[in-house]
Amino acid sequence: MTASSDTGTLPRLALAAVFGGLFCGYLGLSAAIPVLPDHVRDRFGAGDLMVGLVVTATALTALLTRPLFGGLADRHGYRSVMRFGAIAIAAGGLLYFLPIGLAGLIAVRLLVGVGEAALFTAGAAWTVLLAPHNRRGQLIGLYGVAMWGGISLGTALGAALRHAGIDAVWTLCAAAPLVGFVLISSVAPEPRVARSGGGRGLMLRPAALPGLALALAAAGYVGLAAFIIRDLQVRGIGSGAVVLSVFSAVYAGTRLVIGKLPDQLGPRRVGTWSGIGEAIGLLIIAWSPNLPVAILGVVVMGAGFSLLHPSMALLVMNSTESSKQGAALGAYTSFWDLGLFVWGPATGAIASGLGYPAVFLVGAGCALAAAVMANTIPQSPPPAAKGVGE
Repeated sequence: MTASSDTGTLPRLALAAVFGGLFCGYLGLSAAIPVLPDHVRDRFGAGDLMVGLVVTATALTALLTRPLFGGLADRHGYRSVMRFGAIAIAAGGLLYFLPIGLAGLIAVRLLVGVGEAALFTAGAAWTVLLAPHNRRGQLIGLYGVAMWGGISLGTALGAALRHAGIDAVWTLCAAAPLVGFVLISSVAPEPRVARSGGGRGLMLRPAALPGLALALAAAGYVGLAAFIIRDLQVRGIGSGAVVLSVFSAVYAGTRLVIGKLPDQLGPRRVGTWSGIGEAIGLLIIAWSPNLPVAILGVVVMGAGFSLLHPSMALLVMNSTESSKQGAALGAYTSFWDLGLFVWGPATGAIASGLGYPAVFLVGAGCALAAAVMANTIPQSPPPAAKGVGE
């Protein structure tokens, strides 16, 4: 039997390799972000519209292909699809070296988005398969920490390496995912789960309500990431970068310290309180008169927002049979991409028309709506691991 049917065994080496493969893939993916805007402007003479298109093109293919790769992973193996994702991201890094023009660069970014979708979705479902039932929520959360760690380090290294020349950045974009491929390949292929017929639509029903809650909660995160620095400058408080750093630390620390709560208290309860916590934090930020109060707000918001995703993901997993969990996770995480896609321009319009505090007030309202939605989702017991290890 695998660990998924054993409440005591934790396959640490296998999980470390899966997490490491995800980390390296996102490191390579994110290293390009700091250099792409100047590269597009200097190399092609393009304006802000094209810069935005090049940078965000990955989100489009990730949104469209996550459910597809989830279904492929269910049918053909999580290891195989995750390795494909790492190779696709590495191929994008190599293609950056070629003189392929602006249209070619956009195509490369679309390819990288396909790789990101395959890597993340297959790895998330594989993590669920490897995890003991009583620690699935915790390990889903730690899987997200590995992703954010890769994004953070990749962005920092990309910014540092551009002083050595853009080819050094492209080398990292290609090399890091290949290291991830090696790590993923070091794990034995997962035992096959008995596949059942039917229900193969891309948008599986168990993912819909948790996904909508996640998309609503994304409003607060988008508003914080996009406007907190400028908002605090306008108020005369400053130190917006410090506030963002505190958010990142709280986000990761919450999952490391109390990441077991969705497993211990139930995902619906923790998801509900997480949405409320995010809303309270955003309200504090919106009305903060000084830096300590703004930091307090981001601590409360970060703690709530951190546990919302694993709680909703656990609700999805508990309502989905084992043979369809990759597709369900793919559908669920597509709502995150959808939330970013919608709330990016929406929060910009709110900030332009109503001011920066209104962005956080709207985010708080959306977080409360996510909490209400989370509280209405039926909470099923974890499905039995039928067909595993046979």
